Amino acid sequence: MQVNRTKQIGNYLLLSVIAIILMVPLLLGISLSLSSSSSISQGNLFPQKLVFSNYVHVFTDTHMAQFLLHSLIVSGVVMIGQVVLSILAAYAFVFLDFKFKKTAFVIFLSTMMLPFESQIIPNFNLMRDLNLLNTYSAMALPFLASAFGTFMIKTSFEQVPPELKQLSQIEGLSHFQFITKVVMPYCKISLITFALYSFLTNWNMYLWPLISTDNDKVRTAQIGLRQMRAQDTASNWGLIMAATIIVVIPTMLIIFFGQKYFKNGLTSGVIK
Repeated sequence: MQVNRTKQIGNYLLLSVIAIILMVPLLLGISLSLSSSSSISQGNLFPQKLVFSNYVHVFTDTHMAQFLLHSLIVSGVVMIGQVVLSILAAYAFVFLDFKFKKTAFVIFLSTMMLPFESQIIPNFNLMRDLNLLNTYSAMALPFLASAFGTFMIKTSFEQVPPELKQLSQIEGLSHFQFITKVVMPYCKISLITFALYSFLTNWNMYLWPLISTDNDKVRTAQIGLRQMRAQDTASNWGLIMAATIIVVIPTMLIIFFGQKYFKNGLTSGVIK
């Protein structure tokens, strides 16, 4: 008993140390975002006087509000598209019978092995030929289908008791009614987990939005942060760090409020 308690205390201490190490960059960023440019130039890591105006100037002196809106739109569209298409694909692989179903699933799943870098040129050429560059469509369309999402949701759908499918057929439910009234409520945790994961992934995307756009018309917050270092605000590190913290806030909120879904997804074996 004493050995188990000592081991538990050791685990908590180790986790606490890891948490502190991981929190240092965030806390340092918050500290610098509340500092003046003169204080930072003097090498001070902590503000001599709290300067909240940096957060105000992010929205008044830069285009960050516009970039944040673009990120929200693109991330939201991709998240909805990935969830809907993954649900439909997973439903077909689990509940429908058709020839070569296992082969089709293996081929579909094998696309996960393709590195993103190998898809950049084909995707760019396709968006250019469709005259979609510098649009929301160019940033969203290549990512609407997710092999990972299909695999994750398929794993969850396989846990639905077959009796529910039989009962739905007796009740005369259509495929759409069975998905919306039975399958989705039963697998709600997995769907929310994947939706949060999808939003975070696309919110933090940098390379593809940079390649598929060449002006600020639809560019996202990640590119906006990079541009701030190349413009007149490059020397105002307090302003840049304030913008960085603002961009990070959605990620922190999703991780904080969605951790129970991530935890349930892990414990249920949905995420391998």
